[in-house]
Amino acid sequence: MSRLSRVSVLSQLFVFLSLTFKKLLNLFKMRRLLTHVINRVLLSEPFTSAMGFEAEIHTQGRRKMVVGLGNPGMEGTRHSVGMAVLGALATRLGVADRWRSDKQVSGEVIVSEVEHAHVVLLRPRLLMNVNGVSVAKAAGKYGIKPEDILLVHDELDKPLGKIAIKHGGSARGHNGVRSCVDCLQTDVMPRLRVGIGRPTGKTSVERHVLGRFSSEEKKVLNSVLVQSVDFLLSQLSQQDSQQEPQSPSSPAGGGHAAENVKEREHSASQAEDSTRPHAHSLFS
Repeated sequence: MSRLSRVSVLSQLFVFLSLTFKKLLNLFKMRRLLTHVINRVLLSEPFTSAMGFEAEIHTQGRRKMVVGLGNPGMEGTRHSVGMAVLGALATRLGVADRWRSDKQVSGEVIVSEVEHAHVVLLRPRLLMNVNGVSVAKAAGKYGIKPEDILLVHDELDKPLGKIAIKHGGSARGHNGVRSCVDCLQTDVMPRLRVGIGRPTGKTSVERHVLGRFSSEEKKVLNSVLVQSVDFLLSQLSQQDSQQEPQSPSSPAGGGHAAENVKEREHSASQAEDSTRPHAHSLFS
């Protein structure tokens, strides 16, 4: 093959790869746009004001919400580990039998108290990619500010046994968090990132996250749930004056979190030897 022919083949290959990349990029943008449109449509559905005990939340004390992100009907999968943490929290609080369906927020809720603070536990009943619709509706119904909403979700970039707190910032590729940022129009929400690790071998990411934990992984998961609940309780029991100060560029209920996002990590394998005060010192 002559030099001219080789140059022609390489040129055609470059054009083909460029076109393929552009198509993939456009597909990705369309997917993001479609999700955004679905979020907007679902959020446009009206709902009535809270009544009874729910209405009291608007006028009494501090209000916080903990959300377990995941897919309805797939609570036992890695992608829905946030729901498992929320279920463990409800059990620790002694309210696990109080879950009730709330069509107004497209989810299941429990209204409880922790250290005299009103707390709403939310399990969205929408697909992960539009979980934010349920979160935004619940925030509106119960009068909860975005910075008082704690998202619990799976994290591919952390191995199983590791948990980390992230104080606002980007979604880092997590579709559930991205939906929350889109619907609440702010990224100030703190997140508890629960490691599930990346797939090994030829297993795809999608198959990995939608798969269930193995018997050996469940042993580690038990410690993860204990450590995660310890952290959540420490956060929920904090006084307002002890919470992370709001960035001047991020007013309550809007804007974006500062770029210097704080993140701390802990290995849940230490849970067997650690006490709850240890969890307080870790994440303070």
